[in-house]
Amino acid sequence: MFSMEDRRRAVDLYFTEGMTIRKVIAELGYPSEGALVKWVREDPRYTGACRRSYTLECKTNAARRALEGEPLARVARDAGCTPTSVYQWMRRYRSEGILGLMDRRNAPMPAEPMPAAGDDVEELRRQVEVLRLENAVMRETIDVLKADDPRLDPSMLTNRERTRVVDAIRGEFGLAACLKAVGLKRSTYYYERGAIAAGDRYAVLRARVAGLFEQGGRAWGYRTIHRMLRLDESDPIVVSEKVVRRIMREGAMRPVYLKRPKRWSSYAGEIGEAPANLVERDFHADAPNMLWVTDVTQFTMDGYKCWLSPVVDCFDGMVVSWTLSRSPNADMANRMLLDAVATLRDGEHPIIHSDRGCHYRWDEWIRICEEHGLIRSMSAKGCSPDNAAAEGFFGRLKNELFYGRDWRGVGYEEFRERLAAYLTHYNETRIKKSLDWMSPVQYRRSLGLAA
Repeated sequence: MFSMEDRRRAVDLYFTEGMTIRKVIAELGYPSEGALVKWVREDPRYTGACRRSYTLECKTNAARRALEGEPLARVARDAGCTPTSVYQWMRRYRSEGILGLMDRRNAPMPAEPMPAAGDDVEELRRQVEVLRLENAVMRETIDVLKADDPRLDPSMLTNRERTRVVDAIRGEFGLAACLKAVGLKRSTYYYERGAIAAGDRYAVLRARVAGLFEQGGRAWGYRTIHRMLRLDESDPIVVSEKVVRRIMREGAMRPVYLKRPKRWSSYAGEIGEAPANLVERDFHADAPNMLWVTDVTQFTMDGYKCWLSPVVDCFDGMVVSWTLSRSPNADMANRMLLDAVATLRDGEHPIIHSDRGCHYRWDEWIRICEEHGLIRSMSAKGCSPDNAAAEGFFGRLKNELFYGRDWRGVGYEEFRERLAAYLTHYNETRIKKSLDWMSPVQYRRSLGLAA
């Protein structure tokens, strides 16, 4: 640390005529260049950037020594500058003499003719016209933008907004002066005028996108809406995904997914030997009823809670069966499993994969699996990616049905009806990119697997 006396000595030396940051450090041996710059800027005598200043005598002496053959590094060290500066001084001195080393402070002022009386009047008129133009630009900028818009600086306007400003004032000041005032090229101006005259060519598409966004409960993203536009049999629209995404962004059509509350867990400790993980995070199935996944999720409603337990087929994501209960008990999971095995055909024995929840380790669950030839598989303890297919289904379900909705005053039976309607839509009409933009039911019909 340096004392105040050390700092004062260094700063006073810097403000001595002809001294620079490097010269001060070379003479005193302290501090660093950054520290001295900071001290100088804190001094009341500081009026601008710490710009290195060299006297005419210093530059002339350095140039002559360099021309005589002394190493540039040695000359620069003595002058307190860089070798590059010495080289530039040497070049100017050799080509222009001492006049080449003069700056604005010591260069001779050229004699200027005295302006005639009429010149002063014309200059004043020109300045007044410039001020009138600047005032007009600012006035029209306020008109083009909202009064409380922070971009009241004309340089912050878009090209289209600048074009509107120019159109408003070009009759008074002329096109060339207006374009120069707002910083707009002539070609850009005429391009934007044509675009303004043509109007919004996506007006119809914007209305269609907004309608589909509301139809999807404000839960569909741009990919789904883009595909829905193409699949509309009555009036299909072929447009790129980028256009749909831009329209949704400009229209603030962003699905609102609230922050998820702390999740309920069905894990009750190791209450028995767990079966092996036969899936190993490979949730691909070549046919229906080969691989099922299941899990339990909680819904926190207005004054009560309820739990959903589904079976999802990994072939196409179809919800095979589901139960909703006011209590996450064994009966909820067992009824769901019995409804699922009722859909099996002879010879079908799927793998039923779950996490390590207590529902899947109780005696009745195990008995149902053994009776119907289901092959049990379990994730590792506390490892949600091992059951990613079920977790992903819950994420889509809650994003599209639950999050961002007002559930005040909605009772259990009403919620059950809404959930049933959504799961029917999920199986029959909700299209998926992974299924060539078909729903699970439509996909199975296209393969001849369903009537």
